[in-house]
Amino acid sequence: LSVIGYTDASFQTDHDDFKSQSGYVFCLNGGAVSWKSSKQEVVADSTTEAEYIAASNAAKEAVWIKKFISDLGIVPSIADPIELLCDNNGAIAQAKEPRSHQRSKHILRRFHLIREIIDRGDVKICRVPTSDNIADPLTKALAQKKHDGHTRSMGIRSMPNWL
Repeated sequence: LSVIGYTDASFQTDHDDFKSQSGYVFCLNGGAVSWKSSKQEVVADSTTEAEYIAASNAAKEAVWIKKFISDLGIVPSIADPIELLCDNNGAIAQAKEPRSHQRSKHILRRFHLIREIIDRGDVKICRVPTSDNIADPLTKALAQKKHDGHTRSMGIRSMPNWL
């Protein structure tokens, strides 16, 4: 049983209120089972902060997925951490950091929950190249070829392919 999550953010995409867009997708054995695209509730000061907020929200979803699979009782529970893939080195470093520093003291405490989730072993955050981040279409418009490639990676197919 393999669950992999992807998380992404687009920095200050809304030019009216300067809020960023978050997105995540979780794939179970290669098919998308949970995904979300939403405007962030707070204004991020940097790309790293926007990505960190997105990763924090995705980590909470990963905890829910892990518990849901366990509660089903049909398959063995997931003992290993769910791999959460992010394309921002700063956000990954911040999530792995056990304490806050000067550069992150302004980030709301609720987003630091990701650190506890990682420490508990529920999630393991790792780097993914931007070109391989399938959460990308959930945060921004992409060229059709790139969009189609990411949706195929999520296990999404167009109807004519099923007929």
